Amino acid sequence: MRAPAPNRLRAPDGRLSAGALALILGVALAPAAAGAVAVEALGVTGNADSGRLVIDLAASATLSVFALDHPDRVVVDLKSATVDRRGLKVPAGAGLIRRVRVAPRAGGTLRIVLELDHKAALHVLPETVNGAGRRVVVDLGSLGTERSALPPAAPVVERSTPAPTRDLVIAVDAGHGGDDPGATGRDGTREKDVTLAVARVLAARINTEPGMRAVLTRNADVFVKLEDRVSRARAARADIFVSVHADAVADRSVTGSSVYVLSQRGASSLAAKWLADQQNAADLMGGVSLDDKGNVLASVLLDLSQSAAMNASMVAAGKVLDELNEVGDVRKQRVQQAGFVVLKFPDIPSMLIESAYITNPGEERRLRDPQHQARLADAILAGIRSYFRENPPPGTRMAALVAATPASAGDPMGVPARSLRR
Repeated sequence: MRAPAPNRLRAPDGRLSAGALALILGVALAPAAAGAVAVEALGVTGNADSGRLVIDLAASATLSVFALDHPDRVVVDLKSATVDRRGLKVPAGAGLIRRVRVAPRAGGTLRIVLELDHKAALHVLPETVNGAGRRVVVDLGSLGTERSALPPAAPVVERSTPAPTRDLVIAVDAGHGGDDPGATGRDGTREKDVTLAVARVLAARINTEPGMRAVLTRNADVFVKLEDRVSRARAARADIFVSVHADAVADRSVTGSSVYVLSQRGASSLAAKWLADQQNAADLMGGVSLDDKGNVLASVLLDLSQSAAMNASMVAAGKVLDELNEVGDVRKQRVQQAGFVVLKFPDIPSMLIESAYITNPGEERRLRDPQHQARLADAILAGIRSYFRENPPPGTRMAALVAATPASAGDPMGVPARSLRR
């Protein structure tokens, strides 16, 4: 499925971009405060046979340094470290060091990768005091030759790149629950139990992904109103909303998965409600309030946001549907559109997944199988991952990872484009 043409007023994740909001409303977004040990500056010097990386830190940090080949690289992992809140200029390569890449990783580690022209002996010098902070020096010298003398590297102190501010938030909604069992299979399998099991596995998988965090709308066998599911996702400032269900039909021979997004008709009725309901006036993502705007401007803002979210929903849902096709039958080969209440977000990409037909005996058995539940979760995650790797929202850790990651899944920063089938 081809993604829609980009719109300069819309961010890739389907919301109004920060630039568009600033243009229309005069809003500016401030960077989040940094935590842990800040990396204040990086410097690189080198010649054909040698290279030197200098790291200036606000305080002492634990680090590990190792070399990789095919291609030749040196990796520096700084534990519990982050970029200085004012940003960090990543230096260009010099001599033996062709390129420098920096990106945060899961667990609070900051990774620095040096891409080399060829293999080199590795030397990590003892940490030294540098003003109020600390300095770490990593020296590289050609194997089999005497290392050339290098001049001291003066780290660049110019800051231009803001630090990544947050993880992507994935709202995972387990359909039904509590007094609402949903559909029931011939052998007594209840939809509410299946959806919760898949949602829990999916959330756990998401929480192991660099730059992603899951929020469950329910994590127990409880009844949650449809409107409350939406409210919980909005309160978590979700970047995407995924609702998991299991379909039912009188014909027990029917099988296959389906993926739904909001229909245009459903969107039109939602827009009317939002413009009329003052409780929604300050509820657009990004802090955009509609209550102090004229009717025309409010309508334009809502339409831009809603159209972008629907386009993003269609693209993301298509990727999830492609992945589900690798797991089992797909009932409908195209993303479907409907007016489901839980999809009625004006500014958040959202989808509803009918994972299988619980009324089909074979699919009912598979829905009870923990291994099949894991395969479904992996497929959904693979689709979400693929979407956000192609459309990382600015200011997120995912955007930083994508910017610093080559396409190769074998790279130490790489994230496979497709999930590994379990």
